Amino acid sequence: MDIEIRPLMDADLAVLRELDHSYHTDYVWQMSLDVGEQETSVNFKEVRLPRSMRVEYPWPEDWVHQTWQKRNSVLIAVVDDQTVGYLSLVKDDTARLVRITNLVVLRRLRRRQIGSTLLQAAEVWMAQQGAGLLQLEMQVKNHPAICMAKALGYEFNGYRDEYFPNRDIALFFARRI
Repeated sequence: MDIEIRPLMDADLAVLRELDHSYHTDYVWQMSLDVGEQETSVNFKEVRLPRSMRVEYPWPEDWVHQTWQKRNSVLIAVVDDQTVGYLSLVKDDTARLVRITNLVVLRRLRRRQIGSTLLQAAEVWMAQQGAGLLQLEMQVKNHPAICMAKALGYEFNGYRDEYFPNRDIALFFARRI
């Protein structure tokens, strides 16, 4: 399958609005917090759920659509002249950091290297911008994204409690380029 990556065009917006941003998962990263007088520790443990669950995208649909114009770049994946995925990039000049805030692939084409190809294109874009660190954000329930990040050499580099509007914890995985 040939995957073309290109910048967002106005004609893509209608197609991107139709993409299913939800995902299915069988695992969650469960957080435990141990607060002592002299030491606080936070641990994450991968836990299998009793059954597979569908997880809705944590950001409201209207927020996702409104922010496309505010991102430094939105890269589009095209297969056979059909828009099949995208990712959004936000550059933080002070930290030489680029954050990927959305990474979505058409459901029927997931796990076919489209997300990985988008990430590789993001690394090229990031290098052109003079940044040195590419960071992915995801929910603790997004096992497919966690597995992809780890397989591509991204390392866990933090979390933020109540990050998403639904109060889910965000996990951050990053890679130095």
